[in-house]
Amino acid sequence: MNKLPALLLILSCTALIACGKGQEISGHSIKTAYKSVKSIKEKLPPENRMEFQVSFWTIRDANKDNEAFLDAVDGKSPPEIVATAKEIYQQRKAAGFQAYDKYSTWEEMISEFGKQRLGQDKHKGSTKTEIGGQADNVLYKLQ
Repeated sequence: MNKLPALLLILSCTALIACGKGQEISGHSIKTAYKSVKSIKEKLPPENRMEFQVSFWTIRDANKDNEAFLDAVDGKSPPEIVATAKEIYQQRKAAGFQAYDKYSTWEEMISEFGKQRLGQDKHKGSTKTEIGGQADNVLYKLQ
């Protein structure tokens, strides 16, 4: 019987630690990173989701190597992901990255992606149903 209270205490502490990282990306593997992003995205206000998604995929595009990518996102919160992506955007824009030529600022790019998303949702048979019903799953071609 003495072991039961100790076990409950350990389980409670573990649960508190796990809950505290609910707004951070777990970079233990690609699979856990993608699961973290999906969970975080669902908890964000709708007006912040697009920027978060584009930011995450900008970081992924800039880090083709899985280990480098996981190091770049592990333990980061949504505002940190956005800040990192903005830095990548600025570096790429300064280097003449062709996909960014049509945007004068990061905010303009996010706004344009938002408009594209609205256009997709308005079409009958939007990409959500064509891809297999993956709601809120948007892929952006940054190259």
